[in-house]
Amino acid sequence: MVNKRAIILLALVVVLVAFPLALYNGKGESQGYFSGTDDQGPAYIESTGYTPWFHSIWEPPSGEIESLLFAVQAAIGAIIIGFVFGYYYGQSKERKRRITDVEEKEK
Repeated sequence: MVNKRAIILLALVVVLVAFPLALYNGKGESQGYFSGTDDQGPAYIESTGYTPWFHSIWEPPSGEIESLLFAVQAAIGAIIIGFVFGYYYGQSKERKRRITDVEEKEK
């Protein structure tokens, strides 16, 4: 028999996920309701009359290439973080193994 508590928790999770999606379904798309700071910041700065004093050295030719470069950057960062965590996990495991080996030899 399935635990009633697990069913209640699963139903609660479904409600918590579905409620915001149903509440804002299609609302505000034309008004920029979900636009982020990437859209709002430059519009505000340009409305003040500010002119930039520096331009990028290189700008990607398309949005797809920009997204690709961002994804590659994120992947490289994830690889580095995964390597560091794996390295320290391996070091910890080896340290524990050596301690158990020493304890077994003392017996």
